[in-house]
Amino acid sequence: MFEDMLRATSQRHRILAGLLAGGLSLGAFAQAALADEDEIPFDEAEIFFELNNTDGDLGIHALIDGEAWKKLRIEDPREREILNVRVKGRLKKQGLTEIFFESAEPPFESDDPEEVTLTPEEFFERFPAGTYEVSGLTLDGEELESETEVTHLMPAPPEGITLNQVPVDLADVDCDDVDTIPVVPAGAVTIGWDPVTESHPGEGFPRPIMDVEIHNYQVVVEVETPAEQGVASSVELPPGQTSTEIPAAFIALDDDGQIKYEILAREESFNQTAVESCFLVQ
Repeated sequence: MFEDMLRATSQRHRILAGLLAGGLSLGAFAQAALADEDEIPFDEAEIFFELNNTDGDLGIHALIDGEAWKKLRIEDPREREILNVRVKGRLKKQGLTEIFFESAEPPFESDDPEEVTLTPEEFFERFPAGTYEVSGLTLDGEELESETEVTHLMPAPPEGITLNQVPVDLADVDCDDVDTIPVVPAGAVTIGWDPVTESHPGEGFPRPIMDVEIHNYQVVVEVETPAEQGVASSVELPPGQTSTEIPAAFIALDDDGQIKYEILAREESFNQTAVESCFLVQ
């Protein structure tokens, strides 16, 4: 029970401290501890970071799912509230069960002096590692609460990219300059990459470089249809699979000949690092 009390929320710490200062009896102390057991955990409460290594930016994401609620709060490890959502009006009667958000992603640096920038050091200071508390209130007034561990450990970007087993240096590809874009023959295209095994080596990321366990990879491919509508295909792959084939039928949907793709490496904490590029089909 003592371990359970150590895991109590900051709010309950304050309540229990006040009660103890006022001479709380052992029986009342136990009742206060048991109150935590009445809180309903969320089915899912994930808070994680996404790095776009190609563009050079970081963002914070969250996915929260559970029983219908009318209030939702998130506190960081320093007990600072970073999100407070209250459902109102007719939607309050209906309640929400799932919410996903992703923050803005200011670039690490910019040639425009008026553009807001945010270096990795500044980002990680803004969102410290540690235990984040997600709490809420159900439509019936019951308390919802879960805790999730957030880490600054980011996977290294996928490297060793190949298109139909032909190596591609992403640093040489500019999707706005057709002369730099690799060309593949019409038909199915296999995208491959080397396994990601270490944390990000870049400046401003945690040191020392550490081994990472990849939870899964994700490949997103986007084509532009004749109706000028972008159509995307996404596939999630197990950590041992480092290539995937894009079917010829999907490639054939494209109208302008340029196919954009993104490869994400997702670590066990759900932190993920992405690289983006493109190729031409002829």
